This record gives sequence, C-alpha cells and structure tokens, in this order.
Amino acid sequence: MLSESSSFLKGVMLGSIFCALITMLGHIRIGYGNRMYHHEHHHLQAPNKEDILKISENERMELSKSFRVYCIILVKPKDVSLWAAVKETWTKHCDKAEFFSSENVKVFESINMDTNDPWLMMRKAYKYAFDKYRDHYNWFFLARPSTFAIIENLKYFLLKKDPSQPFYLGHTIKSGDLDYVNMEGGIVLSIESMKRLNSLLNVPEKCPEQGGMIWKISEDKQLAVCLKYAGVFAENAEDSEGKNVFNTKSVGLFIKEAMTNQPNLVVEGCCSDMAVTFNGLTPNQMHVMMYGVYRLRAFGHIFNDALVFLPPNGSDND
Repeated sequence: MLSESSSFLKGVMLGSIFCALITMLGHIRIGYGNRMYHHEHHHLQAPNKEDILKISENERMELSKSFRVYCIILVKPKDVSLWAAVKETWTKHCDKAEFFSSENVKVFESINMDTNDPWLMMRKAYKYAFDKYRDHYNWFFLARPSTFAIIENLKYFLLKKDPSQPFYLGHTIKSGDLDYVNMEGGIVLSIESMKRLNSLLNVPEKCPEQGGMIWKISEDKQLAVCLKYAGVFAENAEDSEGKNVFNTKSVGLFIKEAMTNQPNLVVEGCCSDMAVTFNGLTPNQMHVMMYGVYRLRAFGHIFNDALVFLPPNGSDND
C-alpha cells in the first residue's frame, strides 16, 4: 500500500512538473527569449473613394504613376502548370514580375534559388529583389503560384500608405504571441520594410537561416519573427466594411461557404469588392478569373473609378 501510495505521489509530482514546463514554454515568444513585445496588429483599410475624388485629376494621374509594384512568385518544378497560368494572366499587371525557382528549369525563365527549403527560398528572393531593385520599386508583393492577384486593387489599397514607412501587410493570423501575414494570401512589404529585413539577413541570432527553434516553423512565421526584430509588424488589410482583401481561399470556396452559412446573402457574404488576392486556384480557374476581372463587362452598369492605373511600359497586360 505504501509502495502504491509513493508511486502515485511521484506520478502526481512528475505530472505537475511536466504541466508547469509546458505552460512556461507556451509563454516563450518565438525567437525572442525572455524579451516581451506587445503588439496588436492594426486593421488597415482601403482609402475612401470620396476622398480620392477630392484630389484633382492631375494629382490623381501623378499619384497613379508613383506606385511601382515588383512581384515575386516562388515556384518549384512541380508547379509548372500553375507557373504557366500565372505568367499568362495576372503577373502581366505587375510593374515587373519575376519567378524564383527551387532549381533550374529550362521551360520557363526564372531565377534559380538552388534550394527546396521554403524559408531559404524566401530569404534569397527578398535579398535578390532588394539588391537589384531597391531604387526602382517601392512595394514588393510575394505570392505562391496558386495565388491570383488583382494588382490594380493592391495599388488602390496602398494609395494612402507611405512606402518609406515599415509596412508589412496581407491576411494576418495570430499564432500564440506572434502575428504574421499568411503566405497563402500573399505578402506585401514596403521598401522601408525591405531595407530593415535585409539589414537582418546576415544576423543569425535575429534572423537565422534555419530558424531558432528545435522544431521547424513555416516561412511566413519565420519572416514575421525577423521583421519583428526590425520593428515591422503584421497588419491586416481590409476594405471599408472590415472584409479581408487578401484571401487565403478561392472564390468558389468562399461562395460555397456563403451559400451554406448565409444563403440569403451569398454575394454580400462572400468576398470584398476590393479583393486583392484569392488562393488555391487551378490553372483553369486562373484563366476564368482573368476573364471575369479584366474582360467581362456588364453593359449599363458603369463603374466610375476614382483612379486609373496605367500598365507599365512595354507590358502586354489585359
């Protein structure tokens, strides 16, 4: 009896110690040791159309010319069909778009990162883009090949944002104490954020190549850790009604969910009119999106756009 009681007490003590250890680990902030940072991500909203209309036409034209977006698409050879669809569709609307591949691919022009590791690919792509284009572009948009982006809506969203400030935005998710922009919806960095990130890429204690944990974390979380050290925090992008404009799902999936959850408000309950991205698309869906966004017109239904973004010189965009 005494032996059984002793074993029971030992079990309780070991269990208590284990629970305490887990609790303690749960409060350690990823990549920050004992330093405590408190930041609630902001909910950044698109500009109000009426405010834009108050600006003179000449000022609006100059404003539209001032936005230069460089698009980074991270790809692997297995993505070749998506790669082709992205190249033929929305990337034509970037001021410049380049593909960064895990290895050399003869079929399409790309920049070889020579690694399959998602975080290393992202690091190398950001470094390449900053070193080569820091004086040419003020916003840097990074996406997967399964993402469809409406670059004009991205530019409109960024109208009142100053690229000389540390903006890092997209679809924000909270993981423990870390706010990060989900890679599935695309990631936007201002030129100032790019400067700060690149200043840390060679500082392993703050922005390690292989991560600073026993377990591996995703590339979008690792990016957030590095940017946090640089004083750049994740911001969630929304329209004036509070709907996300960077979406981690496809339009079809959103509509299906809306039909289930809000059958009387399928259109209103689906997505923002100012959506910037959708994710999880097939190559065929990419072309359907291209048709719906840039080709299809409903006669008699006129949109009075407050601003027009002209295609970059030499572009064959739609």
